[in-house]
Amino acid sequence: MAAFLETMDKQNKQIIILLGAPGSGKGTQGILLSEKFNLYYLETSGILEKSFQHHKEDEFMEIDGEKYSFGQEKKNWETGLLVSPPFATRLIMEKIKELHNEGKSLLMSGSPRTLYEAELVFPLLKELYGKENIKIILIEVGVEHTIFRNSHRRICELMRHPILYIDETKELEHCPLDGSKLIRREGLDEPETIKIRIKEYQERTFPLIGFFEKQGQKVEKINGEQSVAEVHSDVLKVLE
Repeated sequence: MAAFLETMDKQNKQIIILLGAPGSGKGTQGILLSEKFNLYYLETSGILEKSFQHHKEDEFMEIDGEKYSFGQEKKNWETGLLVSPPFATRLIMEKIKELHNEGKSLLMSGSPRTLYEAELVFPLLKELYGKENIKIILIEVGVEHTIFRNSHRRICELMRHPILYIDETKELEHCPLDGSKLIRREGLDEPETIKIRIKEYQERTFPLIGFFEKQGQKVEKINGEQSVAEVHSDVLKVLE
C-alpha cells in the first residue's frame, strides 16, 4: 500500500479495476478503496441506472450507424442480461474522458464487462493514465455465494450504499450512513435473474482475464468468500 500511496502523492493518476461475479463484493470493496485513496468510484451499474433515469424509453443512441433503444437496453438490464456492448462502452468511455479531464483517479467496478468493451476501453485507459498505473483485481466467489449474497442484497434509496447481510444488519430498515430507506433492487436480485446474470458473467465477462493477461497486464486474484475485512486486507496487499 505504501508504494501505491507514494504514486498518489506524486500526482500520478491511478486506475483500479475490480472484476468479479455478481455478489463477489466489488461494490463494497469499491466504496472502501475509493474512500481510502480518494478515487472516483465509477460503477457501470450506476452509470446505466442514471442513463435510464435521464432518457425516455423511446429515445435511442446511434453508434456506427446502429440505433440502440434506451427502453430495450433497460429491459435487458432489468432481466439480468448485459446491455449491448456498444451502448455500455459508449457511456463508459465518455465518463472516463470526462473524469480524466477533471484530473481524477478512478476505481472501476464491473467494467469492462465484455471483450468488445475491453478492446476499446483498455487502450483508452493506457493512453490517458499509463499502463503502469493500472491495477486489475479479480474477486473470486462460487455460484452458491453469488446467489445467496444477491438474493439478500439491499441498498439505500438515497446514495445506493450496499448493506451487508449479516446478523447485525439483517433487521435494519434504514441506511446507517445516510438514514434513507433500505430497498432491494427490484427484478435485478430475484433468484432467476441472478442465475441469468451469473451465466452472462461466465460467458461474457470471465474471458476478460485471458484478454488482460495476453496484453501483459497482471490480474491479481483474491478469495472473495472471506469476510469483508479479510478481502480488503488482501486487496491492500496487492496494492503494496
